[in-house]
Amino acid sequence: MSVLDRRFAALADPTRRQILDRVAAGPVSVSVLAEPLHMTLPGVLKHVRVLEAAQLVVTAKVGRNRMCVLGPQPLDDVAEWVSWRRRHWSTLLDRFAGHLAERAERAEPAP
Repeated sequence: MSVLDRRFAALADPTRRQILDRVAAGPVSVSVLAEPLHMTLPGVLKHVRVLEAAQLVVTAKVGRNRMCVLGPQPLDDVAEWVSWRRRHWSTLLDRFAGHLAERAERAEPAP
């Protein structure tokens, strides 16, 4: 599985998106992440490990806490993939609209 695949899989889960939103505000411990999610530490750690495998977060042990921070360039390739698809679909839809307009012109009876 590619990193891009892992990123999309990680982003597909709403709990992991919540974790990313919180981590985006600054470094945070796994125990602090668990509080608003009403999850056990092992449950949150599973989500954090998925985010880590997708290189969306980086964790480090600081004393007794495991701290999470955003990865260095976590969504650049995701944004690039989405942008390319958006441009591609826009081109296809523009061609389709042109085709429909052309057909409509041919179908109109002459006055």
